[in-house]
Amino acid sequence: MNTFTRRQFLGTTVATLAVAENARATQNVPRAARVDTHLHCFAGKDDPKFPYHARGPYAPERAATPEHLLKCMDDAGVDFAVVVHPEPYQDDHRYLEHCLAVGGKRLKGTALFFSDREGSLDKLPDLAKRVDLIAVRVHAYAPDRLPPFGTPELRRLWRLATELGLAVQLHFEPRYAPGFEPLIREFPGTRVIIDHLGRPFQGTPEEHAIVVKWSRYPNTIMKMSSIPSNSSYPHRDIAPIIKQLTNSYGADRMIYGGGFGTEATGESYRAAFNRAESLLDHLDTSERAKILGGTAVKLFAFGG
Repeated sequence: MNTFTRRQFLGTTVATLAVAENARATQNVPRAARVDTHLHCFAGKDDPKFPYHARGPYAPERAATPEHLLKCMDDAGVDFAVVVHPEPYQDDHRYLEHCLAVGGKRLKGTALFFSDREGSLDKLPDLAKRVDLIAVRVHAYAPDRLPPFGTPELRRLWRLATELGLAVQLHFEPRYAPGFEPLIREFPGTRVIIDHLGRPFQGTPEEHAIVVKWSRYPNTIMKMSSIPSNSSYPHRDIAPIIKQLTNSYGADRMIYGGGFGTEATGESYRAAFNRAESLLDHLDTSERAKILGGTAVKLFAFGG
């Protein structure tokens, strides 16, 4: 019968402890953070505590809760996220406040106020004191959903965001880009986040070229979000446009968002990040890591 000597026992124990210690050290090695800078949360259509606004352009039936978001983040290895306050709630931010309270330091938010609605902007300073905001969002994507271009009211929104240390986040079709450019120039110290790659397939190449050229303004940040699929209309390949934008803006001024929704799982959320990374294969590893999280951590002080 084989005997196990004291010397062998001690040797095996030391080896086992060394393996365990090495595993712990490996786990503690910092990895590149992953940040989703664009997602929406909804309480659902029938939640009486958080009703949709009468002026909301759509009303999602099903909920997409912060609890579901955090579970998906954990399962997919997403460290931080930005809850973009959605249009169904208009300038009622109660559900955003709920989401950020649930998410703690892992979540930040954007606000939605309207410079052409009496009293709307007056509520922004108080909200910015109560919750962790990164930006105020402005929409310009339909004739009946446009900001008051060229007016003191829109300039007031920009100035107020500047005073509060917030970015201005723009969601627009390329044809409306010229209306924003004077304010981008006037407020060079205010970050401007451009949603959804500037919606390149919702305008002509000439119209989107204006957005590409905004890279000459150091305060502009391009967001790689709502990435079109080649299988959907207009069946164009987004990869050349993403490469053009990365060449123009650089990894230090690009962020990523996408993958969360009502039906999301940890697996589908991770797949969304992987797809985005595959569209950045013309960049080196460090540049891809910046766009998928590192730049957002730096710009928006996640984890700090």
